[in-house]
Amino acid sequence: MLHLARRAARLLLIALAALVVTACSGTEEETAGPRTEFAIGWSIYAGWMPWPYAQQAGIVKKWGDKYGITIKFVQVNDYIESVNQYTAGKLDGVTVANMDALTIPAAGGKDTSAIILGDYSNGNDAVLLKGADGVVGIKGRQVYLAELSVSHYLLARALETNGLKLTDVKTINTSDADIAAAFAAPDVTAAVAWNPQVTTMKGVAGTKAVFTSADIPGEILDLLVVDTKVLAANPNLGKALAGIWFETMALMAKQDAEGAAARAAMAKLAGTTPAEFEGQLATTFLYADPRAAVAAMASPDLVTTMTRVRDFSFAQGLFGQGARSADAVGMAFPGGKTLGDKAAITLRFDPAYMQLAADGKL
Repeated sequence: MLHLARRAARLLLIALAALVVTACSGTEEETAGPRTEFAIGWSIYAGWMPWPYAQQAGIVKKWGDKYGITIKFVQVNDYIESVNQYTAGKLDGVTVANMDALTIPAAGGKDTSAIILGDYSNGNDAVLLKGADGVVGIKGRQVYLAELSVSHYLLARALETNGLKLTDVKTINTSDADIAAAFAAPDVTAAVAWNPQVTTMKGVAGTKAVFTSADIPGEILDLLVVDTKVLAANPNLGKALAGIWFETMALMAKQDAEGAAARAAMAKLAGTTPAEFEGQLATTFLYADPRAAVAAMASPDLVTTMTRVRDFSFAQGLFGQGARSADAVGMAFPGGKTLGDKAAITLRFDPAYMQLAADGKL
């Protein structure tokens, strides 16, 4: 699901992002005015495949035409690069996990709004061990994972719930492109990854998933975020995106030939088979009902989750060298609740457009 660079590179990105946002404020003001054309970035992950499918199936055009705008979904092969491009202002929105929305654009000073709560990983991410039946068997091992990603977060949660600490293991930074091949080596006995790599890695002899995202439901969230200034000047973009998402959700949820065909088309776009894609969907909790999505975003559980995420992120240095506490990056939630610096809110969970879908007002 997520592919991140090494620690130093990521911290440099955060610093550069802050400089870009500051230096290009005039350009941002210009692009944040009323417009009719928008670009949204996406990368391959089961929970994000509805977006490119909607473009292929004409659903994007349908909703764009309704609101007099054109939306183009742009595939970026490397997940982190898609977030980089969004942070640098080359994209108006992007598919992103909650932790990365916080630690890259928001920590870099880019005011970002999460307007679609698409899903949460419900087993797609896993801690894998060879020759062990539980998390305690990981102590003292080298753990291969994409450092400073949600895989790192999942590892920390797995250790915490089993009375262990991150210092009880040694992490080896490994990209999503390389991790399955690395885990096939006999001397690599511990890893954390996400689907589709997890499915492949579980096939290695003696391997067991000892902890998965299903053990922390609702903590690894997948979002569609947009530039807050762009959204404020172009509310029709938010309306169209909500319409696109929930129409596509309704279609893919159908347990008939039409639904199967839609899911098969998504599988093809993801470069996998329909059977494998169905397996990935089984470990992905999709918010197909807008009312459920609104309720989840308004729940106190989201504040609890984001508190855990920000505390982990700060402890790992992901807010940059200038951050003195976990409060450095401000977040806003429905109902006026905030976390962190109220004067520096750069990540907003905004259910307004999902609420329009729930109310049938799109």
